[in-house]
Amino acid sequence: MARRIISIVVTLAVTIAALLVLQHLWRYYMRDPWTRDAHIGAEVVQIAPDVSGLVSDVRVRDNAAVRRGDVLFVVDQARYKIALEQAQAALAQSKASLAQHKANLAQSLASEQQLQREAQRDRSLKDLVATEEIEARRANLDKAHAGVEAAKANIAAAEASVATAQAALDLARLNLERTVVRSPVDGRASDRTVRVGDYVTAGKAVFAVLDTGSFRIDGYFEETRLRGIHEGDPVDIHIMGEPGVLHGHVQSIAVGIEDRFRSDGATLLPNVQPAFDWVRLAQRVPVRISIDAVPQGMHLIAGRTATVSIEAGKAESQPAAPTAPASSAHAS
Repeated sequence: MARRIISIVVTLAVTIAALLVLQHLWRYYMRDPWTRDAHIGAEVVQIAPDVSGLVSDVRVRDNAAVRRGDVLFVVDQARYKIALEQAQAALAQSKASLAQHKANLAQSLASEQQLQREAQRDRSLKDLVATEEIEARRANLDKAHAGVEAAKANIAAAEASVATAQAALDLARLNLERTVVRSPVDGRASDRTVRVGDYVTAGKAVFAVLDTGSFRIDGYFEETRLRGIHEGDPVDIHIMGEPGVLHGHVQSIAVGIEDRFRSDGATLLPNVQPAFDWVRLAQRVPVRISIDAVPQGMHLIAGRTATVSIEAGKAESQPAAPTAPASSAHAS
């Protein structure tokens, strides 16, 4: 009798355990959206100099950790120092010219005032002063007034020249500062392609820095599973080759993907590829997942493979994080 009761209890326990396992499997594979098509992503900053020239110094090693503001490399400064000295000399010359024109204006004003006093005296003594002398003084006064106006115009032009020279000096100083290329973010330098002696061109990237503060998971879910995904849903993340589970939450869902079956033809009319109704594969839509915390000792590498499972319907009550533009930056 006791043996029969034990057998029944064991059978019930096994049945319940099997049902729980089946429920978990059903939830994992059918109810909770999941995918193995996920990768670690991060923002990659393309490092390009703002000035051209020969590289005179490189301060980073391949894959080295860098902090925001750290010097990455230096473009040869000799030419830019000379340009700065020339700009300083041009500004000094413009200021000297302005000072000379101001002195000329002061002299012209003094002459004009003297002639005005003499003209006033002539008017008070008009019966005692010859007409020819009065006319001569009036002509000299007109000439002095014209000289004052010319001096004012010269000052305005000289002030414009000073402003132009100051702008050129500021630009020369900025170019000299930009010969020192610094990291804009905390991260790790990629395999650098720049070496001492290389010639770099302004605006052309020479290597990259991966922003270690921007790690995320980019998961690609079939469109049939999107209905169960909402911003803020908690996510379990398994990184291939790493023990344990990372936790995160859905940050955003892409608002569009490329239509591979349509393009514009030569006539600018839609060119739609033929579709086969008996073979309809679900499109995959990017879902961005933010990582809540990274365990001590785990080093995330952009591009690594991950498996993610979303706990549908468990989004946190607080507002979701601001949606970032859907992008993918994979690095090895």
